[in-house]
Amino acid sequence: MDYADSQRSWGKHAPSIIFVIVLHLLVGYALVTGLARKMVDVIKQPLETKIIEEVKKVIPDTPPPPPPKLNTPPPPFIPPPEVNIQVPVVTPPPSISTTTTERPPPGPPPVIAPQPSTQPAVRRNFSPVSRVQPVFPRDAIKKGIERGVVIAHAYVGPDGAVKEVRIVSANPSRVFDREVIRALSQWRFAPEPVGFIAEFELEFKLTD
Repeated sequence: MDYADSQRSWGKHAPSIIFVIVLHLLVGYALVTGLARKMVDVIKQPLETKIIEEVKKVIPDTPPPPPPKLNTPPPPFIPPPEVNIQVPVVTPPPSISTTTTERPPPGPPPVIAPQPSTQPAVRRNFSPVSRVQPVFPRDAIKKGIERGVVIAHAYVGPDGAVKEVRIVSANPSRVFDREVIRALSQWRFAPEPVGFIAEFELEFKLTD
């Protein structure tokens, strides 16, 4: 190697060599001044270690919440059908005019003349032309009745025959009625232009 090549090689490596020299100088200065000792002390300090316990999850005793209720959606609203109701037109009735006519006051009521009574006159104890004597009834004897009184009306026609017999009163009641009607129906009276009513009182008495 010649001299020129050696000079070019030195020029290339000169910065690196200078940096290494400066570094060695600084390290030597640090050892002299005690900086290196402090660094060693810092390195020699004890390291504190902590054991971190695992945090246990606390499981509550409460039962799990019920499942959420599913709200059923309401049915869709369907509007009611429209109903058109035709309201009948009411025609007011025609007005009726009335005319009030005053009536004259009523006159006095007509006088009605009393009509003559068609009921024939009642004759008491009128003697017949022929008569049938009533008989004491056997039912009265069986019942122990010994006497009685009957008042009867005999309706006599114009020919003198008895048309009807009615019992007015009897004591005792309904014991001698049938026998009185049977006997009086056979009586005869004298004919007259107008019929009449004959009243008779018949007495019944049981004899030995």
